[in-house]
Amino acid sequence: MKKEKSSLTLLTELRKTLHQYPEVSGKEVDTAQRIVSFLNEYPPDEMITEVGNNGIIAIYNGKKPGKKVLFRCELDALPIEEINTFSYRSVFDGVSHKCGHDGHMAILCGLAVELHHQRPESGTVILLFQPAEEDGSGAKKVFNDPKFGVKPDFAFALHNLPGYPKHQIIIKNGTFTCAVNSMIIQLKGKTAHAGEPEKGINPTLAIAAIITEFNNQIQTDLSKENYCLVTPIYTRIGTKAYGVSAGDGEIHFTVRSNSNLQMRKVERTLENIVNEIANQHQLLPSINWVESFQANENNETVANHIRAAANSNDFDLLEKQFPFTWGEDFGLFTQQFPGAMFGLGSGTDTPALHNPDYDFPDEIITTGVTVFHTISKQILNAH
Repeated sequence: MKKEKSSLTLLTELRKTLHQYPEVSGKEVDTAQRIVSFLNEYPPDEMITEVGNNGIIAIYNGKKPGKKVLFRCELDALPIEEINTFSYRSVFDGVSHKCGHDGHMAILCGLAVELHHQRPESGTVILLFQPAEEDGSGAKKVFNDPKFGVKPDFAFALHNLPGYPKHQIIIKNGTFTCAVNSMIIQLKGKTAHAGEPEKGINPTLAIAAIITEFNNQIQTDLSKENYCLVTPIYTRIGTKAYGVSAGDGEIHFTVRSNSNLQMRKVERTLENIVNEIANQHQLLPSINWVESFQANENNETVANHIRAAANSNDFDLLEKQFPFTWGEDFGLFTQQFPGAMFGLGSGTDTPALHNPDYDFPDEIITTGVTVFHTISKQILNAH
């Protein structure tokens, strides 16, 4: 009991330090250094830094060959101003840990402590501290980095979930978090005098038609195979020059679907709508997709390891019927390896993710560590 308390204290101190000094996607230099410094106190058999820019891989080898199991967390914070007033609030204006990645890092560091004290009986545990999850670029950068030479047999990740009881484990087979993609549409026409708009090509009516047609594609029922959410994010038409009829414009959307296959269909449909409307209005269209998140499609066998770990530790286990509508780029790993993500309840009264008053509850750190560690023992200590 004493060891558990001292471990939680250690990890809580780390979590609060990480919270106090947050860094946005792609800028996690000091965050990564803090993780490296912590891991050096519980040295892995191998540590690889600057993976996919600022990522870290820590490898703990078992006593004999066996399976390779990867556990992943995220390094980055969000461009959100924190309104909390506690002593460890963010020291940086406009940047804060509002998704709980500080807590996720603390959990993975707690697993490192356990593995340092007692290596697996067989195989290998790979801890991945991944950069740039929030903008959807980090998983791809890590996966494409030659330093990421590991090919795990199983890959696991968790995400804390406000709105669910603390310590509850939330699991689902198939899609756990939706595929999300962001669409930037640019339309080029011809500028004209506002008193002679017929001499130009104004994109306004085309933009209105695109919004209307995109709205017709929305299917909000998550139980349906063709679930699709299309949300307008930003629109610009021309400039604030009242004597000028706009000759160009752009509009941004986020698009969500409940599988990677369905997302590809939706993308093609939306592109066809844009091209057809642009052609009708004699506009030149340009389409770019950014901040893409693959759906987390949980492998049932891998998800069963999570269920078994929750049950063996008497944690409350919730079987979720429908996927979460937010994106998480761990989905790229579940496309490449048998993998699964689960939710860790962070309190029914905890402010929602990405809210300026959110803070990760430290008491669930040991729950995350326990589930991860139990999974590793289930797979690597089996006789």
